[in-house]
Amino acid sequence: MAELIRRGTPSDVAAITDLTMRAYAKWLALIGYEPLPMLADYAVAIREHRFDLLEADGTLAALIETELRDDDLLIVNVAVSPDAQKRGHGRRLMDLAEQIARDVGRNTLRLYTNERFEENIRLYASLGYAQERLETRTNGARVVHMVKRIG
Repeated sequence: MAELIRRGTPSDVAAITDLTMRAYAKWLALIGYEPLPMLADYAVAIREHRFDLLEADGTLAALIETELRDDDLLIVNVAVSPDAQKRGHGRRLMDLAEQIARDVGRNTLRLYTNERFEENIRLYASLGYAQERLETRTNGARVVHMVKRIG
């Protein structure tokens, strides 16, 4: 399988939106509403954030969206196509985020996820992320904020 990671561009907005909707659809039944990545306007996000796209055999299989902030690199969204999960794509993109952070002189990465996405929380913990705080949003969602410091 030929794999390529490349930067996303405005021409990728439709594919980014489609992949994100498919990747997050599994959470709808669990939480009863659309997670934030399903509500994002990716035509705007592609101008404001960095997107790295992982293609497998020419098809978009996974993506990571990052935002460079004053003191850290925020991982805004990691999405893996349902038919491409359990192949290490998400981990590869999380490793890439660490390299991006190093390249821009940040030693802190942050992300957040719904408290009920236990599978994601376990994955992030296995990659060295620690729970920083728990936030309750106006819709009642409980959001776990996680942080990782790198050397």
